[in-house]
Amino acid sequence: MELTGLHHVSAMTAQAARNVAFYTQVLGMRLVKKTVNQDDPSSYHLFYADEIGRAGTDLTFFDIPYLAPNRPGTRSISRTGLRVRGREALAFWQERLAEHGVTQGTIQMEAGRAVLPFQDFEGQRLVLVDDTDAALPGGTPWERSPVPVEMGIRGLASVTLTVADPEPTAWVLTEVMGFRLAESEAGGPEQQVLIFETGPGGPGAQVRVAVRPDLPPERLGRGGVHHVAFRVPDFEQHEAWIGRLARAGLHNSGIIDRFYFKSIYFREPNGILFELATDGPGFVADEDAESLGERLALPPFLEPQRARIEANLKPL
Repeated sequence: MELTGLHHVSAMTAQAARNVAFYTQVLGMRLVKKTVNQDDPSSYHLFYADEIGRAGTDLTFFDIPYLAPNRPGTRSISRTGLRVRGREALAFWQERLAEHGVTQGTIQMEAGRAVLPFQDFEGQRLVLVDDTDAALPGGTPWERSPVPVEMGIRGLASVTLTVADPEPTAWVLTEVMGFRLAESEAGGPEQQVLIFETGPGGPGAQVRVAVRPDLPPERLGRGGVHHVAFRVPDFEQHEAWIGRLARAGLHNSGIIDRFYFKSIYFREPNGILFELATDGPGFVADEDAESLGERLALPPFLEPQRARIEANLKPL
């Protein structure tokens, strides 16, 4: 069994309408699914991705109004990388983000690739990564995006986990999940960053582990990340992961049918929430590709409650 890359990243927002505006109009991603948190249907769950929401391109947000700001620290998913094609794209984004007043850093090199760090309006830490010559194919940006297709975001590049002690996390990644240690780098405010890869490696299949024993634990809030999901190519392998996690002594949720994919949740020893998610069925299971994200989509088990759910949601 091999995980083939990142599946999605789920983060937190306290302002759903402004979140939609930023990720669709500024970043140019497509809102492929406007649905609700299946564990709490009183709030939105918003999915931004490529043209049809391919696995590996999804950045999602749980909307919790009045949520306190995130307090960065350890035991956290502290940064999300997004793929773009080439240095020309990074230069385009540097100018575009400046035009929109977005907090950003400078184009720099990380692990041999050019990157551009920035933050959204709630302090969500993001970074654009040049994915030139990446082994894992990226997604296809939506042609009706305000951002030109050739400059568009092509999916997830990486996630950065911040921990005080990297050994327990590294053990889960390598001995349980099948990742391999690709390299280690030092510099900047982070004392050490270990880079792990799965599948073909590179953008779309990387987990960075930043070692920061000097920081307190994170207090998750708006602008923080709730969990990261990894790609499982088929349902048979997905079922097999239950036994593998159990043999490793990792308590898990069992298989949960999210309708658009099936999920298994567990926490690695540093307390970070991981998810194993199937590539399918995908977001066209209940909407055609042309109209993705235009109406509130509900999984079948919530459909009988549509009137009540819609009445409790603030229209976007």
